[in-house]
Amino acid sequence: MDLAHLHPTRRSMIRSMMGGSMLLPGILSELLAVDSGSTASRSSADPLAAKPTHFAPKARRVIFLFATGGVSHIDSFDPKSSKNGRDGSGKDKLMGSVFPYSANKRCGTVVSDLFPHLRESMDDICIIRSMKSAHFDHTEAAVGMHTGSPTFARPSMGSWLSYGLGTFNQDLPSFIVIAPHLPYGGTQVYASDFLPAYHQGTRVIPGEQPIENLVPRTRQREIQELELGLTDAFNRVHLKQRSDDSVLAARIKSLETAFQMQTAGPEAFDVAKEDDRTHKLYGLNRGDTKSFAWQCMVARRLAERGVRFIELIDTGSRPNWDSHGEMQEHLPLARAVDQPIAALIRDLKERGMLDETLIVWATEFGRTPAKEGKNGRGHHGDCFSVWLAGGGIKGGTVYGETDDIGRSIVKDKVEVHDLHATILHQLGIDHTKLTYRHAGRDFRLTDVHGHVIHDILA
Repeated sequence: MDLAHLHPTRRSMIRSMMGGSMLLPGILSELLAVDSGSTASRSSADPLAAKPTHFAPKARRVIFLFATGGVSHIDSFDPKSSKNGRDGSGKDKLMGSVFPYSANKRCGTVVSDLFPHLRESMDDICIIRSMKSAHFDHTEAAVGMHTGSPTFARPSMGSWLSYGLGTFNQDLPSFIVIAPHLPYGGTQVYASDFLPAYHQGTRVIPGEQPIENLVPRTRQREIQELELGLTDAFNRVHLKQRSDDSVLAARIKSLETAFQMQTAGPEAFDVAKEDDRTHKLYGLNRGDTKSFAWQCMVARRLAERGVRFIELIDTGSRPNWDSHGEMQEHLPLARAVDQPIAALIRDLKERGMLDETLIVWATEFGRTPAKEGKNGRGHHGDCFSVWLAGGGIKGGTVYGETDDIGRSIVKDKVEVHDLHATILHQLGIDHTKLTYRHAGRDFRLTDVHGHVIHDILA
């Protein structure tokens, strides 16, 4: 008995469905053209296709690590002495580092015992100790660090890079944010705002199912392709009549990416095939899909697979690094991220990827040199620390300087716009030329400010 008719090909299914209908002949032509592999017209108009840079880049991608709540620079990457009465008991309540600190034996960079693994990685890291925050409140400062604007809605840095550079892998989003909870500022930290919506970050929530609905409803891929092909054909006819509707165009693009992610996504987020040595390096227990160690290992896997901008957020708007009452609250938070971040640097380096991957660690502001509450610190935006590694950055160095109590910048102040300009520069972008016209004017990530910090570049 001939059973061939029970397993029709995609082409025969298309012809059968279209044969006796009044559907547009153009839809049939488009579907059959796609079925035969003719996708040139789509790829040429793909808004996420990789784009040329202004000049030769040092890095191809960014991994942005954001610590929510305001990490104390005095107790981490810019330790200050607690001698001479600076233990918080004096009238001025000045308090040096609550944690012991020491220097990396090779490059001499001093880091507190909060981050022992990262201290061992300082050969590859440049610490900026003279960072000035965009604001002194959490939401404004966090949004400012991500978008360059603490007070007005603007596209995030990841969205700007997606817009300016596109992606290497059409099967995954160009901008992915892994966050167990939303930070201060909520979705604005990864929003595309006035940029086309397909440049917005895709949020991944750590867990057994990082992105919902990745498993197809049918196991027969041909049927799913047919359904999506019909939907796509109708969408494009609809879009032709509304060519200026960026939201509609973004929705169509998101459908395409969602379909492709059903194959690429589960594989990218599944770390089970990583060997035991790699799990041990990151401090990741097998089966764990919720820790920051899992986030870091997935970040490396996404970097390997061509995602342009990857952001990892360790906590949400509560609990976090906002230690007003007790600085010891920093300890478990640091333990959760220290080894995984150091492992990410080492792993990328061993795989020959660190040179082309720019890692940036930041928080929204620092904390006061004077004690607050029982043994905590308040918000401090006048100076704090961030650091960069890989991607053409001069490792084993420190840039900028604060006074002996960590209250003020005394050398080489760095604004948020300067940090953003430097990140763009390492990816081959002149920050003054990456613009988007909106509401009658040209906008850019760095607004009308920003200078590349050439002294930290290798």
